[in-house]
Formats: sequence, C-alpha cells, structure tokens
Amino acid sequence: MTDFFSGIDKVRYAGPDSDAELAFRWYDPERVVMGKRLEEHLRFAVAYWHSFAWPGGDPFGGQTFERPWFADDMKAAKLKADVAFELFEILDAPFFCFHDADVRPEGATFAESRRNLEEIVDYFAGKMESSKTKLLWGTANLFSHRRWMAGAATNPDPDVFAYAAATVKSCMDATHKLGGQNYVLWGGREGYETLLNTDLGRESEQAGRFLSMVVEYKHKIGFPGTILIEPKPQEPTKHQYDYDVATVYGFLKRFGLENEVKVNIEQGHAILAGHSFEHEIALAASLGIFGSIDMNRNDYQSGWDTDQFPNNHSEVALAYYEILRAGGFTTGGTNFDAKLRRQSLDPVDLVAAHVGGMDVCARGLIAAAAMLEDGGLERMRAERYAGWDRPDAKAMLTSDLASIAARVEAENLDPQPRSGRQERLENWVNRFV
Repeated sequence: MTDFFSGIDKVRYAGPDSDAELAFRWYDPERVVMGKRLEEHLRFAVAYWHSFAWPGGDPFGGQTFERPWFADDMKAAKLKADVAFELFEILDAPFFCFHDADVRPEGATFAESRRNLEEIVDYFAGKMESSKTKLLWGTANLFSHRRWMAGAATNPDPDVFAYAAATVKSCMDATHKLGGQNYVLWGGREGYETLLNTDLGRESEQAGRFLSMVVEYKHKIGFPGTILIEPKPQEPTKHQYDYDVATVYGFLKRFGLENEVKVNIEQGHAILAGHSFEHEIALAASLGIFGSIDMNRNDYQSGWDTDQFPNNHSEVALAYYEILRAGGFTTGGTNFDAKLRRQSLDPVDLVAAHVGGMDVCARGLIAAAAMLEDGGLERMRAERYAGWDRPDAKAMLTSDLASIAARVEAENLDPQPRSGRQERLENWVNRFV
C-alpha cells in the first residue's frame, strides 16, 4: 500500500439524503434497473492517462500537479500502478483504460519501450489477480511524441507508419494479455493542417490499409474484443479524417470494415463536431457501429476540449436513453476520459471527481430507464411516423418517381403540416429528469 490516498476509505452508496462528501447518492451498483444491476449497465472505467499521467497543464501553462510517480523510469511506473489500483479499490471500479505511454517510460529504442510495456503489463496482471477491476480497453498514444506531429497511419514518412504499426501491435498484444474487452484507435493527429503539403488520397489509403491490418491482426491472435475508433474533430489537427460518427462510418464502408469496427464516442468530441452527444450515439446505433463512450464534458464557453467530469444529469440522461434504447453496452462501457481542473491539487479531489461523475451518470441512467419504461416518448415518436405503416406508403419505397407522381394527381393529395410537438416532448422529458 502507498500513502497517497491515506485516510480515504472505500466509497459506498449512502442514498440521496446523505451529506457525506465521499459517498454515492445515486450510484448503488446493486440496484436493478430494467433487469440489470446499475454496475452492469454503466460499466464504469477509470482513465489512466488523465487520472495518473496528466501533469495539470493547459494550452497556456505547464505542470501544476506534483505526484510522487512523476519520473520516467520503471520504479515510478510501478508506483503509479500501485496508486491506480488503490483508486480502483476505493471506487470499486469495474474497469480501467490506458495508453501505452501512460503506463511505461519511453525507451531509447522501440524495443526498449516494448519491453517496458511488457514488464508493466505483467505487473498489472499480478495486481488484477486480487482486484475486481478489469481492462475495458487499451490503446496506443500516437499523438504526444514529436514523431507523430504529421500523423501516424497517415504520415508522409513510411518509417513513421511502420513505427505506428509496431506500436499498435505491441498495445494490442498487451490488451489481449490483460483480457481487455476492446481495443481503441484514437487518431489524434490523423489529419492535416494545410492542403498545400497534403495528398488526401494517399493518406486516406494509408489509413484504410492500417485499419485493415489491425483487424487482420485481431483475428490472427484470437482477440475476442471489439476494435473501436474514437471520432474527434479539429483538435489538435485542423482537419481530422475521423471528424464524427458519420465520417467514420463512410470511411469504414469505403474499406469494407463496417462489420469489423465500431465507435467509441466522447461527449466532448461530439460537441466540438457541432453535434449533441445523444445524436452521435443514436446515429452510431442506427448504423450498427455503436460500441462504447468516453464520458466527459466541455466548457461551453471554451472552444476546445476541456475534458471535465460530467455534472449535468439531465444532459447525461438523454445520452443513456439512446444507449438503453439501442440495447445497452455489450463490450463497451462508460470511461471517464476526464481530468481534474489544474487547481484541484489534492488526492481527495481525484476521488471526489469520480464519485460525482459516477453519481451523475447513475442518476441520468435511472431517469433514462424510467423514460423508456414509461414509453411515452416512443409512443409519440411512433404516432409521428404512423402514416408509413400504411401499405401504400410502404409501397412507395420500392416504387418509382413517375408512379408516385401519378398517385398524387389521381388522389388529389394535399398534405397539411402536422406539429412536431417539440416543446411538449421537452416538457415530457423534464418530468423524469
């Protein structure tokens, strides 16, 4: 045991009336909602990078956090792992997620970095033997080091492409060894700054082949989990190839991967793309590529990805409504890709941030389940499209323009607008949240 979280007990459910700072008011993991325990519905994961590797900087200032494991060696990496698993225990977290660069020091060579990763994976495996916390997903950091400044799979330098391929292979091996339920590809710099030095066609083909190789390797090693892409627009690259769910789906269709790869959707990225979180989830579900979520929010007065813990259960409820409506998570879950504010220096702040986020998500899911079980929204949705259940309406979808036009004239159709009832629907939602 370390002394980093000294004096902080395991967080437990205490109910909505509790005034304890570190207690769950809404997240009772054993509570059954729609036939499943809340823990099974929400599948919470702690993000290793923001919780333990992020130094507290922002675009205008550097490190504010001082952590005893902030050193670039294996001793510090193991101390960081010790503290991480202590937090998992305090929160009773079902899952965690990591990038390779979060958990091991960078070596002088690729081979040394790989050996460092393998050593820490073995260390994780030992700790997981006595922990309930499992690996939701692993991924590779292909964006922080200067070698990735022009992208990874889309880089104009073939040696960088090769380095990226070797890095992803090592991270997939690590994820597989730890029993990870997904593997995520986050193209942090898969995009471009200017067309003046960019060959769009070439870079797209490189990205498509890279992803195909990832899928091929998944099957080669027998990895049973899901391959996920995390859409992200504009940040840090001006034009991102994985801008949003629709863009990713078009990419997957182009390369015949729509049945092999799903998406990990982040709330903050959805907002940066000009969408709502629930839109991206609903679209992914309708396309058959919904996989998992990163639960973090942006500051709506800021134009960049601030990665804040969720604090609006009404907003979260609409997202979980779409998740439940789609059947819930399978291999995915709710990963807190969120970080403390750079002035929140104390260990207890890290615990409190997760407690608050977990409570907000639980309260949102409970409200979403109540809405879905009531059925009012679905009834009103069905009423709006009821006309399409008529035989003549269904027939139009297999007909042609000339036949439809003839019917309009023959029946002297004069359709009148009908209310979308948006305000009434919003009022209905507010009864639950």
